[in-house]
Order: sequence, then structure tokens, then C-alpha cells
Amino acid sequence: LVSLKRLLLTGAYDPIHPAGLTIFLAALASGLLLRKGFCGWICPVGFASNLVERLARRLQLLRTPPPWLDYPLLSLKYLLLGFFAYLILLRMDLRTLEAFSRTPYNLAVDARMLLFFLEPTAATLWVLGLLLAASLVLRNFWCRYLCPYGALLGILAWGGPLKIRRDPSTCINCRKCEKACPGELRVAEKTLINDPECLGCLECLAACPVKDCLQVSAYGRRPLPPLLLPLALLGLFLLFWAGALASGHWHSQVPLELLRKYYLAARTLGHP
Repeated sequence: LVSLKRLLLTGAYDPIHPAGLTIFLAALASGLLLRKGFCGWICPVGFASNLVERLARRLQLLRTPPPWLDYPLLSLKYLLLGFFAYLILLRMDLRTLEAFSRTPYNLAVDARMLLFFLEPTAATLWVLGLLLAASLVLRNFWCRYLCPYGALLGILAWGGPLKIRRDPSTCINCRKCEKACPGELRVAEKTLINDPECLGCLECLAACPVKDCLQVSAYGRRPLPPLLLPLALLGLFLLFWAGALASGHWHSQVPLELLRKYYLAARTLGHP
């Protein structure tokens, strides 16, 4: 988000982490055009959450929270998104953005992220352990309640062209779609599913026993082949990658010797 604001203000692509900015732009574009396809088909955290969910189902630990608890928890990721948007979009001016981008911390942030997983602190292990425990009880806990990226993509997808349409005349009300939905959406009660929690994962379509009762549609009318969504998502990310590679906006412009210097010192670098 910092790099995106700098790009919008100056027209300058991030020379330090250009690949990160490219992936972020591709995710935003996918949210606008292909629902939360990034969350449903690409995000590795989402994949890990699905694995934890399968384990929790085998252990019979999953519980469905009551609405009085579920709705406040759902608001958390939007509050986190608002917090980051306030700090970056409103509080950070161009001079602050430029100063931050040149700090040793920003130069070595990739190495610090790697160390976060390779050499976790006690606090890190406690937090990850709590998230794992919560995910064993509440389905997709991180993705559903805490991920600000998911909140942002959900807001973008709200006004996007693709939606899930249910045909009430052929629906047999088996509610298999609702059991399969990672977003816990009441699919069987709606004609048009355009909720910001819809991942575009097509689990509901796969679970539905009635042919064409659930369909992917453009602007709620024209039905589309379901496979088009993941293929378009893959094509979109490949297009952004190829464009960044061809324009020189994929590899970092920081000299390797300088990166090596700060990567070796990553353990001692604090946030500015």
C-alpha cells in the first residue's frame, strides 16, 4: 500500500520491491474483475486455512458462532483495513513515504520476513499457536475475521461484474452449497450472491447436485463457464508478471552488494 501510494503520487514504480507492488496490483485487479479470486485460488494462507479446516472436521472441533458473535468478529478485518488506510493513505505524506523507502529496514524487509518464520520469537509462536487453535474451532479464522487484504478485495468485488446466481425454480433446498461455502454464506436463501465474503472459490457450484442451479454470471445476468474464473485469474497474474518483467519492474534495482549488507544485518534492524 505504501508503494502504491508513492506510485500514484509520483508515477515512480517501487525500485526496491517491484515484484511485491506488481503482485499487489494484480490482486487488486482480480478483486475488481474476478471477485476475491486471489483468496479463493492463490493465497497460500487460505490454502493453509483449508487444511486446518479439514483437520478440524475430522476431529469434530468446528463450531458455528452465533450471529451476535460472528458479526462483530467479521468487522475486525475491516477495522484493521481502516487503520492501515488511515496511517498510510492519510497520515503519510510524500516526504515520509520517500524517507521510509530508503531506510535499511525497508531494504531488508524480505529477509526479516524470512527470519520471522525461520527464527520465530516466543511471542510469534504464541500468536501463531492462538491463531491455529482458533482456526480449529472457528472455520477459516484468520481469513474470515482478521485479514485486511481479504477485506479490501471484498470491498472491490462488491462492485465487480462477476456474481453467483441461483435459480430458485430448480433449487431443491438441500443446502449443500451453504455447507461447502468457506464464507458461511446463506446461498440457498439468495437469488444473487454478491457478498464481500464470497471468495469466488466455486465450492458452492461443485457441491450443488442440480445442474445449472448455481452459475457464475456477468452482472447477474449472462451465465459464464465456471472454469473461466480460475483460468482468467491465472491469466491475469501471468499478464501482470510478464508486463513487469518486460518493463523492468520485477527485479529489484538495489545493487546486490548493498542488499547482501543489509540482509546480513536484518536481525538487528528495527522498524523506523
